[in-house]
Amino acid sequence: MTKELVISSCSSDIEIALLEDGFLVELNQEKGGGGFSVGDLYVGKVRKVMSGLNAVFVDVGYEKDAFLHYLDLGSQFETLRRISKTAGAQKKLTDLGKEKLSAPMPKEAKIGNYLSSGDSIIVQIAKEPISTKGPRLTSDISLAGRHLVLIPMSNKVHISQKIRSSEERKRLKGIVDGILPRNFGAIVRTAAQGKSEQDIENDIKNLLSKWRSAMVKLQTAKAPALILGESSRATTILRDLLNDSFANIHIDNEEIYQSVKEYITAIEPDAEKIIKLYKGNIPIFDHYGITKQIKQQFGRTVPFKRGAYLIVEHTEALHVIDVNSGKRSKADENQEQNALECNMNAVPEVARQLRLKDMGGIIVIDFIDLHVAANRQKVLEAMKIAMATDRAKHNILPLTKFGLMQITRQRVRPETKIIINESCPTCRGTGQVSPTLLLDEQIESRVAFLAREKQEKHITVQAHPYVASYLTRGLISKRRRWAMRYKAKIRITPNEKLGMIDYKIYNGDNDLI
Repeated sequence: MTKELVISSCSSDIEIALLEDGFLVELNQEKGGGGFSVGDLYVGKVRKVMSGLNAVFVDVGYEKDAFLHYLDLGSQFETLRRISKTAGAQKKLTDLGKEKLSAPMPKEAKIGNYLSSGDSIIVQIAKEPISTKGPRLTSDISLAGRHLVLIPMSNKVHISQKIRSSEERKRLKGIVDGILPRNFGAIVRTAAQGKSEQDIENDIKNLLSKWRSAMVKLQTAKAPALILGESSRATTILRDLLNDSFANIHIDNEEIYQSVKEYITAIEPDAEKIIKLYKGNIPIFDHYGITKQIKQQFGRTVPFKRGAYLIVEHTEALHVIDVNSGKRSKADENQEQNALECNMNAVPEVARQLRLKDMGGIIVIDFIDLHVAANRQKVLEAMKIAMATDRAKHNILPLTKFGLMQITRQRVRPETKIIINESCPTCRGTGQVSPTLLLDEQIESRVAFLAREKQEKHITVQAHPYVASYLTRGLISKRRRWAMRYKAKIRITPNEKLGMIDYKIYNGDNDLI
């Protein structure tokens, strides 16, 4: 399987698309201005103790208080609480290696015995805000790296179960045990298999440096405050997925290109050659056919093989996917075989939809009824194989006699929602039509203002492909006339995302104006 990462940047927003064999399987969007990221460390302030829930609400700077349950405090919460008390105190930096770890927390107890309103506490984002809920927190701190996950306030080393070789497990445990300082544990990831001692040591040093940096910020932090931010979504995906199957990483922004290049060089020097800076005239998502796939895949109706399709519905409690055979027909009148074939074709598309839209919680799939138990088992096994590459934790239940399959999938961040329906290109939903014959004059008027009044010398106009073609056709095109008339370098590029009479104008720094 060949993987490609395509990163599109516009102003402060970033879109990241993961392709597998040319098919879009993951789409991540980073909005400007930050927001929460899973893995961020905060100093929060306890706002309210909820004895009935055995939990507390914590202020970490979000409009809704975050939720921390007793079971998420971690076994070494008492040690962490001692460290938390240094927040804002500007005391001497605490060396965790010299600390005496406290006795493990009891499995059952009242959270009110350990936390009170107004207390400062170190917390980590476990789940981003979803719907009407604030972030979900944990105090069982861990820092993810390329080859392992560092666990402060622990002395245990665990090896990924996906590493089968007993010799390799023993080798890795010996390396990590020999490098980790006192009071630091680790979970060795599958990516560490076959890696040299130097690679693993570099990863540990990097994670220890992050921990110490967070502790330095803690000394002057006043709750609520961020003390350690996770990597960008692009580098996080690369950290978790980068392997020999990555063919290319395409980026359309020089700054992000350099950032990713530095990161790749640090973790996998041999992979530097796969990073490529895109300099094409049309948007990068249009060039690689991603825009078209987004339009096809994010609607309520999702087509797949032989005219069959899925209907995808979302509710507050669960997601429902209905498999429909559509106009599909075969000469063979064996209804059971036809239903099985349609269901088997639907399985990979369902698995793709779950990853692409990052659907979490409870998912119910209504397959076409199968009356033979062996056929229902085939669909179950196919779904397990299709979801084997899904990084989110999930559980799949067998089909019921009604043809329903239930899946629970880890919900970490809000579901990805993209509105693909376009407003009427003429009335924009108002019922009133503006004269489309004047569209080129509207664009020219805007270009003239920017060139003459704002002194812009490099202007890029993005428009619907039909409009872009009209403005650039002929030897002496409208674009060329504008460039000569206003003494500016003017570029017209097609953008499939735009409506028929929509357009965007960018300056020489690629900022929307």
